[in-house]
This record gives sequence, structure tokens and C-alpha cells, in this order.
Amino acid sequence: MTTILVIIHILVCLFLIGIVLLQHGKGADIGATFGGSSQSLFGTEGPLPLLNKITTLAAIVFMGTSISLAYISANKGTGSVMSDVPVQQAPVQETQVLTEPVTIPVPEEKTDPSAAPQEMPVEQSTQQ
Repeated sequence: MTTILVIIHILVCLFLIGIVLLQHGKGADIGATFGGSSQSLFGTEGPLPLLNKITTLAAIVFMGTSISLAYISANKGTGSVMSDVPVQQAPVQETQVLTEPVTIPVPEEKTDPSAAPQEMPVEQSTQQ
């Protein structure tokens, strides 16, 4: 909707500039009053009534599109671009609570097998 209004607004703006440049200035009518020819395509008044109506219509459309674009710009939503992005949560690491003592195997020494125990009990710390 906004894009269509902007395109119409620009086209009407360019048309309005062109139609204003086609019109005669105020000093151009003085020459026709003191002996200008009456043989013109639009009659004695010239193209002024037609160009005035076209200019008025173009100005009304230009003002309408200007007000519409200002209203749309002022009443834009306050949403964020990031509101549609799904939130990914970090994976939760579960901790394992051990209730029994853990035994860690110790490698055997080849010199004296009876001197070193093969498994050593490790007690768990209960600090929290």
C-alpha cells in the first residue's frame, strides 16, 4: 500500500511540475490585450481554464497522497524486526549425582604385585 502511494505521489509530483511549466506567466496576457490575435486553438481565453482545472486536480491528488503518506508514517507499528525470529535456548547440562564411592583402577607394577593395591577407593566430596 505504501509503495503504491509513493509511486502515485512521485508521478503526480512530476506531472504537476510539467503542467505548471506549461502555463503562461501573468505578464503574458498583457500582450494579447493590446492587439494579440484571436485565432488560437482554445479560443480567446486560451488554454487557461483547462490547464487551471488540470493543475487544481493534480494539486488535490498531490496533497491527498502527502497526507496519506504522513499518516501511514506516523502510525507505523512499534514491533521489532526480531519479533518473528524464534528464540533458541542453550542446552541445559545435567549433572549426575553419585551416591556410591567410585573406584579408579590403578595400573599394575611389574616389580612387586603384592605391594600395590589394584583398586583404590575414592570418596565423593559432599560440598555444595
